[in-house]
Amino acid sequence: MGAHLPAVLRRPAVLWTALSAALAAAVITVLVVVPSKPDESAYLDPGAPVDDRVATLLARMTTEEKVGQMTQVAVPAIEGVPSDIASLGIGSLLNGGSEALHDTPEAWAEMIDGFQSRALESRLEIPLMYGIDAVHGNGALPGAVIFPHNIGLGAAHDPDLAAQAAAITAAETRATGVHWTFAPCVCVARDSRWGRTYESYGEDPGLAVEYAGPVVRGYQGEDLAANTSVLATAKHFVGDGGTAFGTSTTPNDLLPPGSTYLLDQGVTTLTEEELRAIHLAPFKAAVDAGVGSVMASFSSTDLGDGPVKAHADGYLINEVLKGELGFDGFVVSDWQAIDQVSDDYAEAVRLSINAGVDMVMVPFEYRRFIDTLVAEVDAGRVSEDRIDDAVSRILTQKFALGLFEQPFADTSGAAEVGSAEHREVARQAAAASQTLLRNDRDLLPLNGNESVYVAGSGADSLGRQMGGWTASWQGTVEAVTAGTTILTGMGEVAPDASITYSETASEPVGDADVGVVVVAEDPYAEGVGDAGAGEHDMRVSDADAAAIDTVCAAVDCVVIVVSGRPIELTSHLAEVDALVAAWLPGSEGAGVADPLFGAAPYGGRLPVTWPRANDQEPMNVGDTGYDPLYPFGFGLQTA
Repeated sequence: MGAHLPAVLRRPAVLWTALSAALAAAVITVLVVVPSKPDESAYLDPGAPVDDRVATLLARMTTEEKVGQMTQVAVPAIEGVPSDIASLGIGSLLNGGSEALHDTPEAWAEMIDGFQSRALESRLEIPLMYGIDAVHGNGALPGAVIFPHNIGLGAAHDPDLAAQAAAITAAETRATGVHWTFAPCVCVARDSRWGRTYESYGEDPGLAVEYAGPVVRGYQGEDLAANTSVLATAKHFVGDGGTAFGTSTTPNDLLPPGSTYLLDQGVTTLTEEELRAIHLAPFKAAVDAGVGSVMASFSSTDLGDGPVKAHADGYLINEVLKGELGFDGFVVSDWQAIDQVSDDYAEAVRLSINAGVDMVMVPFEYRRFIDTLVAEVDAGRVSEDRIDDAVSRILTQKFALGLFEQPFADTSGAAEVGSAEHREVARQAAAASQTLLRNDRDLLPLNGNESVYVAGSGADSLGRQMGGWTASWQGTVEAVTAGTTILTGMGEVAPDASITYSETASEPVGDADVGVVVVAEDPYAEGVGDAGAGEHDMRVSDADAAAIDTVCAAVDCVVIVVSGRPIELTSHLAEVDALVAAWLPGSEGAGVADPLFGAAPYGGRLPVTWPRANDQEPMNVGDTGYDPLYPFGFGLQTA
């Protein structure tokens, strides 16, 4: 104000008295206005711009509260001490591996709301986010619809159908109070021996690019705050599908003593140009679609200077993902993955956070993580700016999800979980994924009036046809949720057919017109499913091989393969007249039966190369000496 006084003093003296009075009033006015403080609870105003709400809230937070928001904790670690949610300001919870902790949407919601109530007792009342692996339907909820895994959706070559599946998954997940799914996997599987091959849309990056955007939009909807939307996660950044066989050293209690994963969490060695063309391109599509989170990969990338763990790769996360691609969501670690960055825990935390990881899936020793990161900040080894950036990204998504306005579950959509309408879409997806590889003498489709002899381990097994990430991490052979087996579906689609079933083909084939043998892999996930690491070997089981021999020697024979990847078939095909890759079709087995009996056409095409033998892996279209049993993109069609 003093800068203007000389101009006032040059006024005629006669005006001074009046001006002095006015100035005095102005000074009084200023003194009243200037000391007023902005509303520190403005972040609770739903009408304020999100950026302003984030900035206001961030300015009120202590370092400890910020680090709490960067912490994701598994339910088993926190359920005994729920008060820690408020006292430590925990930002997110999860239950790992699609574990079915409860049987109904209401019970799920009650549990999550209980945790949310604790979060709202914190000083700043910041709600938490709950995440889950709803990767092909809400596999953690018995009764929810289970869709084909991504490899089957890739075979269907229908991104819009995949988007419908994602939207239904989102609705059946949000109805339980869960806000966030760790999907889609936009990995490009370059070696089918990898245990996560079925989570990939295929070996060609074009498929993942084609699917990433529609599926992200399917999960997130037009409004993330809607009770039919969930936050999506593009994973695993970056190159997880390119790891070389034998480069992983990760042990697991589910493997034989002394065994380790063989590909999963291993090393992807390639040039940066190859990385960008094959593995990075799908993430760009996901970012362009507005994906809210990205999960870092367990794997390492070697661009020529030695392997670097993805969680510690500041060039790829900070410069490429957040900088070049413009990703404005947050990066979450994989399960306890930062522990692999260094044997020195403080160094592992420091390197991961500085590399651009915003939220850490701890998942158990959360106090250790919080104390360590706070100490790193206090020591200046992790900057306040880096912490503020991470927390701003997390809070932005919480505001977008509407959690500050509606922190508790809206279960009004619970009645639609597993509805006939939802199951019909899953059935369509299963039918569209069916890939016809052989059809001698046009055996298929069947006319529905035949006497059909059915055998094989996959014919009457919901667990096998749904695969991993269904009610548990690895999945289970036993039925764990509602659905229709392939055998039951055959009866529904062809009620006039006379169907005889003998899993091992131990009953006489008799005078059957045709045989259908449904061979199957047992369920698996991640590194436990790496071929050769344990019991999963990408081969037809002895029992299923015997069933093929028995049935196909007696009558015209169809073999349907229920698997998450190509399996070695060459030695079993001599007597096989028709061959179908059914992939992992999900809960609606009638979708497998529909094209079998002509109720829908066969139209699937291989999203991966089908080798003659497993020792040809890795084999991808365009490779030198490419000589598969069935090439990428192959698939016979029927009317």
